[in-house]
Amino acid sequence: MVESPFLSILAIVAVVLLVVVTGGIGYLTLADWRDRRRRDEEKRTTRSATPKRR
Repeated sequence: MVESPFLSILAIVAVVLLVVVTGGIGYLTLADWRDRRRRDEEKRTTRSATPKRR
């Protein structure tokens, strides 16, 4: 069975798109995790800096 060049190109494009989308999801997950950590740290710092009211 002879593969057509169109199917080879289509397979390569599919793999490249899969890698790009997976990398994008990984980047967004990492950025969200980093931002959440920064916000939590900011809350902790702000909470400990403000005096408690009675």
